[in-house]
Amino acid sequence: MNAPIGVIDSGVGGLTVVKEMLRYLPNESIIYLGDTARCPYGTRSKEQVIEFTNQIVEKLSKMDIKMLVIACNTITAVALEGLQKRCPFPVIGVINAGAKAAIKATKTRSIAVIATPGTVKSGAYENAIYSLNSSSSITALACPRLVPLVESGQYQGEFARNLVEETLAPLKNSRFDTMILGCTHYPIIQELIEDVVGEEVHVVSSAEETAKHVKETLEFLHIERMDEHPPKHLFYTTGSVPIFQSIASSWLPLKDLQVKRIQL
Repeated sequence: MNAPIGVIDSGVGGLTVVKEMLRYLPNESIIYLGDTARCPYGTRSKEQVIEFTNQIVEKLSKMDIKMLVIACNTITAVALEGLQKRCPFPVIGVINAGAKAAIKATKTRSIAVIATPGTVKSGAYENAIYSLNSSSSITALACPRLVPLVESGQYQGEFARNLVEETLAPLKNSRFDTMILGCTHYPIIQELIEDVVGEEVHVVSSAEETAKHVKETLEFLHIERMDEHPPKHLFYTTGSVPIFQSIASSWLPLKDLQVKRIQL
């Protein structure tokens, strides 16, 4: 089935999932829509996140996608179940993948989760982790300042380092051997986060596990792309094209990356 896979996020963070999808699914076409104009979602109400998500999904549905990947933890936490019931195509989120990656990595079953306020409030990661290992110990921290840092494109240098250090300070006295980057924006600043928490902490994201899940689902449903021609990828943003283009070009191994502005 040669239709594209739709990928959505509140902004540029979902590009971290796209990067792994390009690695695991080199023959698949991807249409990405990032709602950068209304980012961040993590500080918004559940009702508003669902409203915005429905607008995005309606837009992508008209582009004849064969699958939807929610490359956003906040949307996954509050809207995944409803979308899975309503959409005529498979819908995959990122939270179960992140929990799975953490359980694989941890040796002490002590796990920290850093995420947006919305994701932390939902308790989605706790539920996912406990379903895999009920004896896990979980410390969750809301980090509302990190998404705007990434979206601004100013995530390198001393200012970014200091902001990450201040944000993660509440975890200083907590014990954990694994940290989940519970927002798809965070892998873009993973090196900074790893530097702050120290090399004894294993930092994991949901991106790779999500890409593997997408691959398995395509194969199970027999809807892999069989076209011998190279896949085409399209990137849409509701906000600044130059900022999106700059971040996407630095993050993704794609030449002639096409970014277009879209209205919802």
